[in-house]
Amino acid sequence: MASGRAPRDSAPPNPERPSAAWVFARPERIIAFGFGSGLIHPAPGTWGTLTGWLLWALFLRGLPDAWMVAVLIVSFGLGCWVAQRCGDALGIPDHGGINWDEIVAIWLVLWLMPEGFWSQLAGVILFRIFDILKPPPVSVLDRRFKSGFGVMIDDIVAALYALLAAAILIRLGVLP
Repeated sequence: MASGRAPRDSAPPNPERPSAAWVFARPERIIAFGFGSGLIHPAPGTWGTLTGWLLWALFLRGLPDAWMVAVLIVSFGLGCWVAQRCGDALGIPDHGGINWDEIVAIWLVLWLMPEGFWSQLAGVILFRIFDILKPPPVSVLDRRFKSGFGVMIDDIVAALYALLAAAILIRLGVLP
């Protein structure tokens, strides 16, 4: 406990597929697993992204820019902590069900994309492509940092790739 890590005895019987009861037993697990969306298989990262899009539409879309920056910074820091706690408890630093990183990253993309359903959908698709393909340095970050920070930062870089691709598509007139 001196390291500040969660005790291993809190791991579920099957760390590869934690149960809903295990996830919903602690607040940090609920957040890390995207309010349960990380339990959905296949593609828990995609479900986390869609959860993030829903949360964006319901609660964040109208926030002033300064508030959105604050939300992103606080959510990133919170994500580092909850991902570290869950990774320690599961014994798997970057468990696939931990998808708060996708939620925060898609908020960054949606904040900077043009308004409108089709632009936002393009942002979601571009983010998923870069998150799945993990072009360098996303892949390097994913391999090198096996911590809560590592879980969060590679998705933020994938979001930046998605925004760059979207800017190019907008400049070319492909996206409105």
